[in-house]
Amino acid sequence: MEDTPLIAHKPSTSTSLNPPSRIICHVCQKQFSQYTCPRCNSRYCSLHCYKSHSLRCTESFMQENVVQELQQMQPDDESKHKMLDILKRFHSEEVSDSMDEDYQTLSEEIIEKVLSGVEVNFDDLSMEEKKRFQRAIASGELSKMFKPWDPWWLKPSARNISLSKEGTQLVQPLSNEEVQDDIENDESDEIPRGPETPLPPVSTLSSREPSPLLTVHLVDILYSYCFTLRLYNGDWRSDALGSSMVALSVSSVLGQGEQPETVLEALSHCLEQVCSPAYRHMGGLQFGLNLIDDVISLLSLGSSALVCALSDMQRLVQAGEKELKLSKPRKLRRDEIRSNLKMAERKIYFIMCWVHEQQEEAWPSLAAIVRAEKTSVMEFDWSNRAEKMNSKVKTKGKCLIEEIK
Repeated sequence: MEDTPLIAHKPSTSTSLNPPSRIICHVCQKQFSQYTCPRCNSRYCSLHCYKSHSLRCTESFMQENVVQELQQMQPDDESKHKMLDILKRFHSEEVSDSMDEDYQTLSEEIIEKVLSGVEVNFDDLSMEEKKRFQRAIASGELSKMFKPWDPWWLKPSARNISLSKEGTQLVQPLSNEEVQDDIENDESDEIPRGPETPLPPVSTLSSREPSPLLTVHLVDILYSYCFTLRLYNGDWRSDALGSSMVALSVSSVLGQGEQPETVLEALSHCLEQVCSPAYRHMGGLQFGLNLIDDVISLLSLGSSALVCALSDMQRLVQAGEKELKLSKPRKLRRDEIRSNLKMAERKIYFIMCWVHEQQEEAWPSLAAIVRAEKTSVMEFDWSNRAEKMNSKVKTKGKCLIEEIK
């Protein structure tokens, strides 16, 4: 006699003496159920039916997994030692890099041209003036003459970013205050656009489950994005290829294909690049620490702002690829750069799709971890400065005693 299909709404209570009845799936009502939801005891037959049987069950399950992974991300001793080495090396270089050059005015001929409104070209400068101009560029002195750029993620309108369910940009009307501010400041809202096409599910991009380390990789990519925009005063389009190469040089995930396992490890690499001689004119360690605040601000804005930031970075890399085609580097070098940019673009797109699928509750948790790592770095920085000051005082006191004797 064949088993009679049953439709039940109660959890299964089968035992060895009471064999289980064959229960129809509560979702599709077509197949026999093989599984039971651990949260609501609903019976289902497949992964597809599980995902569609209750949004509350699946969302809470994903949220708990993300939070659990974030809580398990603790920096190891190797990452801590690496951070200590970076800070020690920065302080030693900071002391040795003090510069004190005599300032000299421009020639009377150049001043007369400027006052009369005549355009002054680089060739009009004397040899000494050209050298001083080039030194001012290298040291970052000229950057002080430009109006500081206000990052879009610090604007009030950034808190109201809204995207469609597919992750695409929505048309948003401006409030009266925002319209008035735009008229007075003659500036447009610089918040980058969201993706122009719907974002596909991550499952269609890769057959493997997304790595739990994607949260760490996101911090790395956001840091390089914030640094690049601040370096170019918000206008990365003025040098798309240069800005894309800067972004790859700061990000270990995009530029070197590394897989940092902790937030501290990711921040350590980024700080090391920002404090390097190539970028030290931006402000060194203090500037690097301020960039961590930028990352925290972006994470605090939520998924929509993160998708917009990653979409802007994808456009940055794509513009770099187009500019590369018009440039004339050596063929081998061009192929290498093109390959790196293509790989970086794919990684940014993948993590953007992944961010779009995550619950909003994941980002405050990640922001708290980043904030805690910054606090630990700052505590070491101040203790290191105090130690250096004490050693200087002791050295001066010892010399004074020897002179008196």
